[in-house]
Amino acid sequence: MLTDNMEEFSAYWTSPKVVLKCVGPKLVPFFKTVAIFFVLATPSPCWFACFIKSLPVLCLCGFVLYHGMSLGEKHAYARRILLGLLFSCLGDILLIWPCCFMWGMLSFGIAHLLYISAFGMKPLNPIAGMVCAVAGPYIVLIPIYISLLMFMVWRAVARVQLFEDLWTWTKLCSCGGGILFAVSDFILGLNMFRAPVPYSQMLVMVTYYAAQLGIALSVVDSTSIAIISAAHSTDNNHCCQHLNNTSPEKKNVALKPKNDHLNLRAPHKRVKSFD
Repeated sequence: MLTDNMEEFSAYWTSPKVVLKCVGPKLVPFFKTVAIFFVLATPSPCWFACFIKSLPVLCLCGFVLYHGMSLGEKHAYARRILLGLLFSCLGDILLIWPCCFMWGMLSFGIAHLLYISAFGMKPLNPIAGMVCAVAGPYIVLIPIYISLLMFMVWRAVARVQLFEDLWTWTKLCSCGGGILFAVSDFILGLNMFRAPVPYSQMLVMVTYYAAQLGIALSVVDSTSIAIISAAHSTDNNHCCQHLNNTSPEKKNVALKPKNDHLNLRAPHKRVKSFD
């Protein structure tokens, strides 16, 4: 009974429909700031360009914070994703100035390390690692950075085990986010070191913002799983009782009044008649 209730509880709170209904309104600032960036973006380096470029990622930082943050193990995944977003935001600002290109790559390299730490090394999935290793050299970027980037993509892809039913839709989001991150940097590298790419600025930023969105959405899944596992390990009986009390069968049961209360009668008062 407890296992069935926990599985039902987990499936409900991690289903795409429920999560989209819950988190969709909280992503409105992100989409608005992305639209603002494409409308007001300027090619010349300035602090205004830094502000509008970093706004969408800062909104994702707020989204992660909204879903809970603490120094405990429960929010370890969310903390690493948040720090990765912050270093990505710093990298966005530094890359605006050509003289700070190396520092921007360093900031994104640290962000990838934080994402790798969040995604973990289990399951290993060596096939995905070999694919990333083969695809890596074709991206024209700094060798150390490319290694971190493809390692991050490998760990994001490895979390999704489609054929073993060990995946959720938010793990798919982080997987897609890692792949889109590589696509964004691939377009950036081609445009900077090989040949101009038509609409490169728009393609780079669209794939980049989509990548960060996918990675940020994975926090929703980790938080719900942490709450479910904590409830399962610390207070199984209470959780089971709560789920049983709130089940549809319980709600449809009406309380029957006791017969003793129905049989009680108020004493009759004699009314005097005056003739």
